[in-house]
Parts: sequence; C-alpha cells; structure tokens
Amino acid sequence: MRKSAFAERLIFATAKPRRYIATAEAWDDEMRARIAQHQQDRGSDWVTVEAPLDLPAALAAAHADEVVLIDCATLWLTNHLLADHDLTAQTAALMAACAASPVPIVIVSNETGWGIVPDNALARRFRDAQGRLNQRLAGQARLVVTVIAGLPLALKGQLPVLA
Repeated sequence: MRKSAFAERLIFATAKPRRYIATAEAWDDEMRARIAQHQQDRGSDWVTVEAPLDLPAALAAAHADEVVLIDCATLWLTNHLLADHDLTAQTAALMAACAASPVPIVIVSNETGWGIVPDNALARRFRDAQGRLNQRLAGQARLVVTVIAGLPLALKGQLPVLA
C-alpha cells in the first residue's frame, strides 16, 4: 500500500466529509498521469482544493465538520524551494495553521533522510528542510506513521484498526 492510500484509509475511517488538499503541480505527462491515478483511486466524494503553495489558506477554508488530507508536504516544500521562498517562514506558517485548525488533518510526507547525502547544495538544502519539516509535523501530531514496503508502522501513537 502506498502512503497516500494509507492516509485515505485513515480518512475513510472517520465517516466525515472529506477534503483533499493537493500540493502537486502537473508539470509534465508523467505527473499528470500520477495525479489522474490518485484522483481515480480516491473517488469522486472528496472536495478537492489545489494548494501548491498556500496550505494555510486552504486549511483555513476547511469546514468544521470535515476531515482534511494534505498530499503532500514534500511537494509543497519543493514548490516553495523552487520559488526561492523562505522555507523557515513557510514552515512556521503551516505549523501555525495546523495548530489553529479545528478539523482533523492527515498529512502525507516523504522521508528523504534515509538515503545518501546528495552531491549538490540544492538537494542537500531540500533534504535538510524536509527533515526539519517532518520533525515539526511529527512533534505536533498525535499519530505518526511511516509506510515501508506497503506496510504501515506507527512511530508515534497507536495504529487504528482499519477495515
């Protein structure tokens, strides 16, 4: 099972109206196909919001009875890195928005620190920023799950029993 599919299962378990906040941008045919596959897998009963940069505003627009899936923090961070935005400020704004949100939030992210140290400064900057973002998200979360080889593993909190 992929990370997004596990996150979607968590959302479905709530029986609340679902809001999907997408951070990906379809820059090429492969990414367009990937996005289309995610949309097909999710089904049509989600409110979908495109927010490649402004996650705080997208979170603020969520309705109080909804549950939100952000997919994914890694692409959101990449978008800000490529736009040469202040990653520390953007991360702080996202963390504040998550803390202020009255809705349950599930965030998909990637662990980029398990591989080799990249050979260029931009990739190292991204890897370090992603690690800091993941640490901040995990510190604020009640449940942190990594999906390895399709298997969910709880790093923090208790995995719920999913149908």
